[in-house]
Amino acid sequence: MSSILNASDPFNRIYPMKNRLSQKTTPGVLTLDDLAKLVNYSFMDTLKCDPDAKTNGVDHAPRQVFSGHYVPVKPTPIVEPEYVAHSKNFFHELGFADSLAESADFVRLFSGDLSQVPESMRKVGWSTGYALSIFGTEYTQQCPFQTGNGYGDGRAVSVLEAVINGRRWEMQLKGGGRTPYCRGADGRAVLRSSVREFLAQEHMHALGVPTSRSLSLYVSKTEKVQRPWYSEGSRSKDPDMMISEPVAISTRVAPSFIRVGQIELFGRRARKQAQPDAMEELEKIVLHLIDREYADVIDKKLSTAEKVVLLARAFRGRLTSLVANWIRVGYCQGNFNSDNCAAGGFTLDYGPFGFCEVFDPHYQPWTGGGEHFAFLNQPVAAQRNFDMFCAALQPLLETDPNAMQQFDEIRNGFANVMQEEMEKMFAAKLGLGTFNAALFNELATLMMQTSVDYTIFFRELSMVPDDIGPLKKSFYSSSNEEMDKRWSEWLTKWKWLITDTSNANAASSRSLEEISNKMKLVNPKYSLREWLLAPAYQQAVAGNYALVRELQEVMTQPYAEQSKEVEEKYYRLKPSEFSEVGGVSHLSCSS
Repeated sequence: MSSILNASDPFNRIYPMKNRLSQKTTPGVLTLDDLAKLVNYSFMDTLKCDPDAKTNGVDHAPRQVFSGHYVPVKPTPIVEPEYVAHSKNFFHELGFADSLAESADFVRLFSGDLSQVPESMRKVGWSTGYALSIFGTEYTQQCPFQTGNGYGDGRAVSVLEAVINGRRWEMQLKGGGRTPYCRGADGRAVLRSSVREFLAQEHMHALGVPTSRSLSLYVSKTEKVQRPWYSEGSRSKDPDMMISEPVAISTRVAPSFIRVGQIELFGRRARKQAQPDAMEELEKIVLHLIDREYADVIDKKLSTAEKVVLLARAFRGRLTSLVANWIRVGYCQGNFNSDNCAAGGFTLDYGPFGFCEVFDPHYQPWTGGGEHFAFLNQPVAAQRNFDMFCAALQPLLETDPNAMQQFDEIRNGFANVMQEEMEKMFAAKLGLGTFNAALFNELATLMMQTSVDYTIFFRELSMVPDDIGPLKKSFYSSSNEEMDKRWSEWLTKWKWLITDTSNANAASSRSLEEISNKMKLVNPKYSLREWLLAPAYQQAVAGNYALVRELQEVMTQPYAEQSKEVEEKYYRLKPSEFSEVGGVSHLSCSS
């Protein structure tokens, strides 16, 4: 296995995946005034504001931010906002009425205009800084000041926190305009990238993968920006033209948006004693992270050192489980830097992501990503981010040798825990009680030699077929007699392992139907493929949102057997005409 694999919280982490419906409540939030009664601004009220900030939030030019946990920022509204979509499932979970999504004051707020919010809401949002590490190496030179003090939320502005049904949620506008961290950019997101992120968050949640959530998506009827992108049919590696695209604001929601890179920023400052209160700022952000994301597993009465040890252990568990889930569903986070790694252990920042179609350990959707962030190298990338997280926390433990020893053991144990999660995940995908390395490695070799579609193959295998015929639905290349024989021999071994109760790999004495049903809860039928996304955002640019909403409906039921029409349209191999096409087979980070 090593040759292949080494290349209880607000998100309801469940593993293996269980078939579940989103919890729904009777709508209790019918108006923005109802939502205003639930707001609670813990980040701004308990952490330190940048001492150089402007209290009115008119702070939209790039500058260095030397200290403080946040900068007050007034979002820049998009012009003439129009409704595109909202997450009906999430609205129902929150107790929001669906009608709220198209009400004038809700649209105004979540398209960036805070000027008329109810009195208990604030007319200024906030953005945060963070450090950059790429695959375990610290960087500062990409900052326009070459100090690292210009990194942060360049176009993301949080506008409120609310405690809803006993759970805290932070609501953040992506594309909300320039902030001090914009590094000279325009602070906007375009409809194309906003549709991708909106649908990806919806899909990942439905897949049972911890993720930030989608709330709403609005587009400007008139405001546009220039972006580099691909000409039609281009096979260029990078964008080959500039296009004018409508701007949009999507609202994403999470218990917090604290990133590994954010903890890292304050850890670096404490290590270098960058300012007199650097250590205090580090401790405050770490304790705030624990309160927001880990309060259910870390006792408030413990010392800071004890809390930090438990935090490292809990985050390690979440991160390893998250990455195993990514690989379970074929997801690749093409740019898994520390600033794109949520300290709460969920998926964050859907830029150059992609879902693996042809099984390839080196699959990488982002042209700038390299193999270090490739599909089956994600466990190693996660370990590098965990190492940076631990390095940032370390200054808080230097006076407690016992805590430091426990901490080092947790840090050094990451690879073993990651391996266990991967083995557990692949055993579940194969319907086995325990992982069988020989069987898996033989399968991986066959899948690569035959060019097999990752999602379709495992879904067809979940049907426990009598022969390899159904599995061939997932083959991109035709097989020969010798290859068919090898596949048949593998299938025979696999079926013996899942059904023979005398061997350790069989899960239990189960019928084939029971095995099949359990596998189908782990192996989705529908995957958010880029060649399905492209027509949706292209039509949306022209003002037609029907395909966006259709994709949303299909991809929020990824394990279900849907209609024959849906199956014919969405459960199929990637058409050959999309092979190597820029923006479909690969893409840049432009958004």
